[in-house]
Amino acid sequence: MEYSNTVTEFVLLGLTQDPGSQKALFVIFLLTYLVTMVGNLLTVVTVLASPSLGSPMYLFLVYLSLMDASYSTAITPNLIIDLLCGQKTISFSACMGQLFLEHLFGGAEVFLLVAMAYDRYVAICKPLHYITIMNRQVCILLLVVSSPGGFVHSVVQLLFVYNLPFCGPIVIDHFMCDMYPLLELACTDTYFLGLTVVANGGAICTVIFICLLISYGVILSSLKTHSQEGGRKALSTCGSHIMVVVLFFVPCIFMYGRPVSNLSVDKFISVVYTVITPMLNPLIYTLRNSDISIAMTKLWCRKLALDRLRICHSY
Repeated sequence: MEYSNTVTEFVLLGLTQDPGSQKALFVIFLLTYLVTMVGNLLTVVTVLASPSLGSPMYLFLVYLSLMDASYSTAITPNLIIDLLCGQKTISFSACMGQLFLEHLFGGAEVFLLVAMAYDRYVAICKPLHYITIMNRQVCILLLVVSSPGGFVHSVVQLLFVYNLPFCGPIVIDHFMCDMYPLLELACTDTYFLGLTVVANGGAICTVIFICLLISYGVILSSLKTHSQEGGRKALSTCGSHIMVVVLFFVPCIFMYGRPVSNLSVDKFISVVYTVITPMLNPLIYTLRNSDISIAMTKLWCRKLALDRLRICHSY
């Protein structure tokens, strides 16, 4: 039997159908999104405005903050709006656009975290050659590669579902358009597509996650040769990276490293890496990195001093 894809929109069931819970979640996610944007943009401004933060690590951190802000913006505003609406619908084109952006920024962040891990490896294990190895050209190359990597991953995901026949129901038991919920709505056999999603998402994330853990194991073992103060600072930096890696990869592996299926817990796991992690990343790096904390304090003190000077001149 042949099906023609005439679906123009989908219905998103969201996180909950309870009106009281929706209002509470609206406030929570609105505050979360505001903290995410302020935290990530403040990190970008602090690094760009502080000459002392000119090492490649902070260049990667700026890019990570921009990725997190963009990633959160692709998902959270639509979630916030849906929590206020009785009928949560999304057009087919908007659904495909959200799917594309979600995997574009998510895929780019995977490659960026690999680049950041390599930067830490060179800085700690080969400190004498750090400037030579991590020169400006190498840093730019690593940043440039991460975006096409995310783009290719996202395009592959989009091609999987764009031409699938959806013959109803068009109800997605989720708060966003994602691969597995969409594959379950297709009125055709998606077993092979499910395996390709696992290979393109779950398997890659699992392999990269294991490689990252091994690399950080090597880094931490090399700290024995460092001085106590240097080892403590390196351990703090690596600790921040490991926390970010775990918060991002573990939920992704759980979501995409299994055959096509929708579990009741999936929506809440998705909240972790699409909403919570982008908010926590700047907090993790700011609280655990003394250089950023000091630079941020100096920046705000300088701004307050300039504001007071303007007020005095106005009188």
